[in-house]
Amino acid sequence: MTNRKKTYRSDLLGALHEGAEDLYAIGAIDKATMRRFDLTCLTPVEPMAPGAIREIREKAHMSQAIFARALNVTTSLVSKWERGDAKPGGPSLKLLSLAAHKGIDAIL
Repeated sequence: MTNRKKTYRSDLLGALHEGAEDLYAIGAIDKATMRRFDLTCLTPVEPMAPGAIREIREKAHMSQAIFARALNVTTSLVSKWERGDAKPGGPSLKLLSLAAHKGIDAIL
């Protein structure tokens, strides 16, 4: 499916997921089934350190206000993340992870 490196919850789930990708590639399973395999087999998004969040923002040449707007959160929340007073979770953490791995344009 893609060339990016994937990490799996276990070696067994990795092998299962790779087999499912092959089945998807030949049309033996549908996209919805493949998504279920993704959610089951792939390692969840890891927590992000305050410095890593600041690094993503600075690499994108964005102020905290603009970065917050891109993530659909408040400027205050971005500031708290960067100071370590709060930790991103859920959709915000996923968006930050995407921005870290694929660049800010992946979420805009």
